[in-house]
Amino acid sequence: MCYKNIQFPRARGCILSSEHVERRLAAILAADVVGSCRLIGIDEEGTLAQLKALRKTLFDPKVAEHHGRVVKNTGDGALVEFASVVDAVRCADEIQRGVAEQNIYVPQVKRIEFRIGIHVGDVIIEENDIFGDGVNIAVRLEGIAEPGGVSISDDAHRQIRGKIGIDYDDTGPQVLKNIAEPMRVWRARIGPSVSPAMLTKPPTETAQPLALPDKPSIAVLPFHNMSGDPEQEYFSDGMVEDIITALSRFKSLFVIARHSTFTYKGKAVDIKQIGRELGVRYVLEGSVRKAGGKLRITGQLIDATTRAHLWADRFDGPIDDIFELQDKITSSVVGAIAPRIVQAEIERSERKASENLDAVELYYRAIQSLRHVTREANDEALRLARQAISLDPKFSSAYGVAVACYIQRADQNWTKEKDDAEGKQYTLRAVELGADDGIALAYAAIFFALILHDVETADSIVDQAISVNPNLSDAWRIRGFISVYLGQFEPAIKQFEYAIRLNPLDPRHFYDECGLAMANFFLRRFEIALSWATKSMARQENYAVAISFAIMSYAMLGRLADAQMMLARRRGAGGSRTISQLRNFLPYRRHEDVDLIIEACRIAGVPE
Repeated sequence: MCYKNIQFPRARGCILSSEHVERRLAAILAADVVGSCRLIGIDEEGTLAQLKALRKTLFDPKVAEHHGRVVKNTGDGALVEFASVVDAVRCADEIQRGVAEQNIYVPQVKRIEFRIGIHVGDVIIEENDIFGDGVNIAVRLEGIAEPGGVSISDDAHRQIRGKIGIDYDDTGPQVLKNIAEPMRVWRARIGPSVSPAMLTKPPTETAQPLALPDKPSIAVLPFHNMSGDPEQEYFSDGMVEDIITALSRFKSLFVIARHSTFTYKGKAVDIKQIGRELGVRYVLEGSVRKAGGKLRITGQLIDATTRAHLWADRFDGPIDDIFELQDKITSSVVGAIAPRIVQAEIERSERKASENLDAVELYYRAIQSLRHVTREANDEALRLARQAISLDPKFSSAYGVAVACYIQRADQNWTKEKDDAEGKQYTLRAVELGADDGIALAYAAIFFALILHDVETADSIVDQAISVNPNLSDAWRIRGFISVYLGQFEPAIKQFEYAIRLNPLDPRHFYDECGLAMANFFLRRFEIALSWATKSMARQENYAVAISFAIMSYAMLGRLADAQMMLARRRGAGGSRTISQLRNFLPYRRHEDVDLIIEACRIAGVPE
């Protein structure tokens, strides 16, 4: 049996009772066995016997010796309460030293090691259990401790300073899972006996890593100037700063500030070590080279945890207008790597068991499900988005994806009872929470246009989304659709093309291609519209809007047999609307655009 599914308690936001709530200040020690599932998988009986012996001969006696109380055991961990943080820290130190000494005689693959976190704070007492932030923070500190190590909060460190003979290293502010603000964390220097297993590892492997944030994290390193020209140094540094600023607009990313990344300027670096030192999963590095009157910039995105290369490209341009070139490269790099990080996170989350997913990973899985354009995948995407929202009710991007689910249902004619009302609630919440979130605003905009038929409000919201994040391809795509609804077809074509340029490998280009079909259809370029609709259907055969514009293009070209064949395909994709239903659904502001659709549908044989 694996005990990792047993979780420490979370704080209760509200006790619905008139009874007195007992609170007290306490030092909380959270301990957990490193890799317990792996150990039990190797030797279940031996591991359980070893754990039992450790508790009986070391853990429990040390807790008692330092006046602690074991609140609960969780199979592979424990939660302990102390009246004094000095006692808690001394107890933790002695436990870790004792475990390390016993491990000297145990084969490395079977060694049991603990992580320990300690915090002092207010706790709620209920029966024989304790709850509250004091408990939560101790558990999160345990999660970022090294095997055989102890991490303590700044509050705990202040109370033990000068009172015990244990040195602590200041690791600075750390992002702790489900804790609102970064917290300053200290790590114990327990001594060389802390973990014999670690003595065989190279220094870069044993250096204490910062905890990875809950969302995908990236550091942009200074680009290497290979030209030997100081002027290019300013150019490359400015470009890197612009890339950092542009990436920071993606609220789904955690981006390291330039002051940290520029400390590596001019140094030979190991990507994996940088990832550990900065606490990031992804690193972007590059170089600048001058050749004649041109500059060549190369960039590559690397997974710092595995050193795997996820993306690489090069950009060439004339040096004449260096600032225009800088802007162009910034938008190109950001437009390429942000979606690549999203895809990497999707792939990473799909390799995890679903019960271990946090809100951000649920969000990425919702995005992936939504791309399949089936009823079942849509239901799954909405379920995942709702689950992400339940874990983090202020996660604006998750509201945006939930809204996208309702939009897809409307597009495909899969709408269920109460969908419009539910979708509106998510949309209003996305706007409320997402004032600086381009994803949330963009999907809210399309809901206002397509479902609420308030294209003017949608027009304003999508412009806000682009203002927040001008490198977000989703926002430019939705900007294109809203321009079509407003009858601004030539601008819409440019907006769809720009969305494609920002994210050239996006598997969702069937939306952009359909948008180009729509704009050209209303410009009465029916051959071109049919070509784009066909491309869209080739990417996503179930996309009902592309099928509909293929039907109408065939009809206006006089190819009635093809229109009829495509109409049958439309019915299979989700059921086609009648002409009267279409009149109520269409969001187009110009009467002549609605009339053109109705004319084409009648020619194709769509029932009244």
